[in-house]
Amino acid sequence: MADTLQLELVSPERLLLSEQVEMVTVPGTEGYFGVLPKHSPVISTLRPGVIDVYRGGAVSQQYFVAGGFAEVNASGVTVLVDEAVPVAEISKAKADERRAAAQAQLDKAASDDEKRRATQALRIAEEMAAVAGRAA
Repeated sequence: MADTLQLELVSPERLLLSEQVEMVTVPGTEGYFGVLPKHSPVISTLRPGVIDVYRGGAVSQQYFVAGGFAEVNASGVTVLVDEAVPVAEISKAKADERRAAAQAQLDKAASDDEKRRATQALRIAEEMAAVAGRAA
């Protein structure tokens, strides 16, 4: 049996995934990075993107994440996310609706803080739209 590592995927609401996996790719702020068993310790912030979970030598699950943090240590990887949605559950209609709402929020933003939050919401919606309908 191939070496595995423990993956913990945690959202504010609940533990989404806690399993032994072969590899995980994570959307780090500086780009995607893969985590294999015995990976060197690292902590990274996350940008909106897709987490790929590998089992049996192939991607078995994918989650869209809006952002968060990943901590890699000797026992595995813990990914703390602001929001996570299985990619298979993201429809083009849902993504388009979210993008329109974010654009409307940006259009009516008055303060710099509102504009910053709306711009981030639009960025997340655009990334979600880019993966809509895509599944492992």
